Amino acid sequence: MVSSTVPPWRWQILAGAADLDPVPPALTEAEAQDWCNFVLWRPSALPEGCDTSVGTLRREAPPGRVDAVGRTPWSDANPAGYRTEISGGGRRLRLKQFLYDWAFPAADHPCLWGSETRPFEIGEGRVAWLGTDYLGHPAGSARLARTTVELSVLEGEFSDEEIVALFAALRPAVPEAVPRVLGTPFAELSYWARYPADMVSVPTGVFSFHRRGRQHEGDWVPSADVTAFLTRQGVPVSVGGFRAESAAVFGDGAAVRELDVVYLSASGDEVRLTAQRTGGGRLEFPPQRDKHPASDELRDLDGRPVHLGHLSAEFGACDAWWQHPDGYDLRLLGSAGAGLGREAFLGLVAELDAGLRLAGRAEVLG
Repeated sequence: MVSSTVPPWRWQILAGAADLDPVPPALTEAEAQDWCNFVLWRPSALPEGCDTSVGTLRREAPPGRVDAVGRTPWSDANPAGYRTEISGGGRRLRLKQFLYDWAFPAADHPCLWGSETRPFEIGEGRVAWLGTDYLGHPAGSARLARTTVELSVLEGEFSDEEIVALFAALRPAVPEAVPRVLGTPFAELSYWARYPADMVSVPTGVFSFHRRGRQHEGDWVPSADVTAFLTRQGVPVSVGGFRAESAAVFGDGAAVRELDVVYLSASGDEVRLTAQRTGGGRLEFPPQRDKHPASDELRDLDGRPVHLGHLSAEFGACDAWWQHPDGYDLRLLGSAGAGLGREAFLGLVAELDAGLRLAGRAEVLG
């Protein structure tokens, strides 16, 4: 829900795809923040020997294909994004910042999907992951106040310590934007919630669920109606330190229907619940492991199995699947963090399950 103490975040958007810059302009992070639907981060310190930092902005525009440098090749979408190249001494790396909003970010670090990854705490409970990106480059990823920040080494070598230090040195470019962005519901920030842009089928977690098809899906509930909507569905509005602030129904317009609920903490950590009537959506039980290296185990919840996957027992990111006695299937995904490890996450699963049962005969998508 939008905070009552700060105004929601509003940013500039181009009128049409034809207005996109042929080449993204060079702007500082502070200058670019007003064009971004996410918190922009700037490096407060550069790796030793690096003395150049150049950032460029890709502005948001409505869907439409144009010949512009930096636009995505797999969709007609034109979301905002910011790219920084840091170089010096024959070494070069780049940072990409954006709101990953077409699905839950796979294992909380989608650019490292399929590679062995290593977590590092970078302060304030946040985690950076190091691994290899899809181009085979040494790379890293973190989610900071909801922003996905991806790093890729383009030239030369950077040690793990240097990369972790760079993530730890990131600071908000415009500090006053942080509470406003975090106080604005995901459904109002998300490009794919606001436009009928092409979807893309991507992995979402430890267990396989490569949804959804190319055709646009997602009927998002107006922000002011989320609490009443979830109450009617029998879904808890809060769990642990998280509160539901966005909800949507996905489906094929006929039999397939899934409910997604986005829960956010005050610091920007996220858990996302997917629910469907048993056999009425695309969650398939028992779940099958996806290809990303991770651990999985079977846990007990009041005599029912919980399929739990995680990358790190201490930090997450976690993926849990279980079934409710009233006849529907549930999946909870979590971002990584010092307070979102395996046992804490299972506590959220148990609390959500108890809340659903307390509501009586749940009407999830009923």
